[in-house]
Amino acid sequence: MPTIFSKIISGEIPADIVYQDDQVTAFRDVDPKAPVHILIVPNKEIPTVNDVTPDDEQTIGHMFVVAKLVAEKEGVAQSGYRLMLNCNRDANQEVFHLHMHLFGGRPLGPMLVRK
Repeated sequence: MPTIFSKIISGEIPADIVYQDDQVTAFRDVDPKAPVHILIVPNKEIPTVNDVTPDDEQTIGHMFVVAKLVAEKEGVAQSGYRLMLNCNRDANQEVFHLHMHLFGGRPLGPMLVRK
């Protein structure tokens, strides 16, 4: 069954797409955690980082190139931004279609809080 991200990629579900090519799609998160919160998603469904294969290397690298381009376009490249990928439930992965979060637009603070 296609993921919600696959439906966004295909245009079946509307989204604010900021970048799309034959390998990846980037769109604004519907519940942003920062002034800039964009998801960068491979067009191929890959459930988690654990499912990445050597055949996916070019696409995964391309995600970082696109992150740089999107950060520049959104005006956060110079001030700074954070890239985050979650893998499985303990990391709070909610959609099982690999995706990279790009956060920016304000100081983001520490990455994790120690408990």
